[in-house]
Amino acid sequence: MIERFETLLKHRIGLEAESVGRVVIERAVRQRMHACASRDEDAYWTTLNASPAEQQALVEAVVVPETWFFRYPESFAALGRLAFERLPALAAGRPLRILSLPCSTGEEPFSIVMALLDAGLAPGLFQVDAVDISERVLERARQGVYGRNSFRGEDLGFRDRYFLPSGEGHAVAQQVASRVRFLRGNLLDPGLLAGEPPYDFVFCRNLLIYFDRPTQGAVLEVLKRLMQRDGAMFIGPAEASLLSQQGMQPLGYPQAFVFRHGSSQAAKPARAQIAAPAAAVAVPAAARVPPRPRPPLPKPERPNHGQTQAAAGGTGRDAALANIVSLANSGRSEEARSACEAFLAAHGPSADAFYWLGLLSDVAGKVDEAQDYYRKALYLAPQHAEALAHLAALLAARGDRAGAQRLQQRASRGVNNHGR
Repeated sequence: MIERFETLLKHRIGLEAESVGRVVIERAVRQRMHACASRDEDAYWTTLNASPAEQQALVEAVVVPETWFFRYPESFAALGRLAFERLPALAAGRPLRILSLPCSTGEEPFSIVMALLDAGLAPGLFQVDAVDISERVLERARQGVYGRNSFRGEDLGFRDRYFLPSGEGHAVAQQVASRVRFLRGNLLDPGLLAGEPPYDFVFCRNLLIYFDRPTQGAVLEVLKRLMQRDGAMFIGPAEASLLSQQGMQPLGYPQAFVFRHGSSQAAKPARAQIAAPAAAVAVPAAARVPPRPRPPLPKPERPNHGQTQAAAGGTGRDAALANIVSLANSGRSEEARSACEAFLAAHGPSADAFYWLGLLSDVAGKVDEAQDYYRKALYLAPQHAEALAHLAALLAARGDRAGAQRLQQRASRGVNNHGR
């Protein structure tokens, strides 16, 4: 009988049950049944339908936020550069307007503020609106106190600059908190923020993957309405191919996952930033979209590391991987493919070489071949982040949402373990 609860959640917040797993919904229902002292599911169902407040409580029991400060740090670096480019064009000297949704417990909007302050923008030059459907997480965000789990990775210098010690962890400083306005709202509401002017930058990351295709399309239309025509949208790695299918264009900042409307004539970033973000390089043939120009290829972290070593004088394996990266990023796909095959012949099986073969096949529209190569990469390196992201996006585009979600969860576990 859990299906009726799944249907309610889908109508209320657009949640596709497979994206989180039925066990998560079952656990949330049991939790709320206990809280309401309901004797069985039928009794709880009656309570649920009679109480909008209880429906919201169930939503909050299902939607468990998983976030931390400066998640995907490259996107915040890109935001700083884009903000400086945009400031001279603002009409009447108005501040930059940035939207974060869903903002969860506040780590993302506060990261936006810290990134802009670190980039040199005065506080009065920007304002961040942060929206979430859950009043519970918004209350935590307004309190602005964070424990160890919100601070991950090795570079935690921002904590010393923008937080004060608190008995429960670290409290965000007023200079950061004052730049964020927290609001409750639902992205499925076509009139969301209807009274607000459009935003220069919109952050909506790792949300679309939980929706079915019709809901994804509806949400994207809301997001486009909320964004300036020449603004930019930051999304999650596994959502990039979806935006490409919707006619939006990646800006070319590596690993930043930032897009603009296809009709915008945006200034291109410097040559060092030409590579496109992961998971945005191809629209799989199974998606049945019109042909589009071949997009540039991204640089994964491991080949970048090899390229750095090669530049310092390394030879052999590292130099060969660096050559593959260089060929692919310069658009010489056939030469890059030949270099991958030569690498495998010389050095044996390699997750990075198989990943690049998969990516090159993806760009060429050879979806089955790309899938095989991605799987080979993951057989050799189960937590290969780029192979996980691209294979997840490919499976989602082919309708295998359960398979895509399993890969996304695997990638998330890998990031969490690395952060710890």
